[in-house]
Amino acid sequence: MEDLKLIGVWYSPFVCRVKCALQLKGVKYEYIEDDLSNKSDLLLQCNPIHKKVPVLVHGGKPIVESLIILEYIDETWPDKYPILPKDPYERSKGRFWTKFMEDKELIFWSLVQATEETKEEKINEIMGILKTIEEHGLGDKKFFGGDDIGFVDLAFGTFVRWFKGVEELKVIKIFETCTRLHAWFERFNEVPVVKENLPSVDELVAHYKPQYLMKYG
Repeated sequence: MEDLKLIGVWYSPFVCRVKCALQLKGVKYEYIEDDLSNKSDLLLQCNPIHKKVPVLVHGGKPIVESLIILEYIDETWPDKYPILPKDPYERSKGRFWTKFMEDKELIFWSLVQATEETKEEKINEIMGILKTIEEHGLGDKKFFGGDDIGFVDLAFGTFVRWFKGVEELKVIKIFETCTRLHAWFERFNEVPVVKENLPSVDELVAHYKPQYLMKYG
């Protein structure tokens, strides 16, 4: 095994996208589960700035931030499964859509705090974002990068799994009204590495519900 370690927590979408990428590449690594309520010395040493997971440690050198880690994995093992497209233009499009989604994440998470008075406004805002991604990002493709999952699918698909948990907590349905995105998500969920590395929506709800009820009742 290469000197490769991944520090993470099982319920993080950002950690899970890295797990999927490593498995797609067929790269062996040691997984280290951390405790974010009592962060390990290793995590604090490897990511002293943000003190967050995931952290990929390769040959003793830490790489942080999940999307940066995905690109690092793709560049370090270029002869195995391509995560980013080879074509520079297609690569730029992939980076654009992951940046677009990343910039909108807080809007999705803000739904957790929405009251009955603000919920409809938040839902409409999220619907607008999803429709933009569906029409201009996915289009009629099987996956964002074509016939196989890649950079954008890993970034967005892991995020959507967690957003489905938010929908369950708020007892609303938003995502499935976008029929093409919903069909893409169903295909994404059937990919073996996704099945093996992502917790179920039920597991996520069970994990987050006590915290949700404590804060928002």
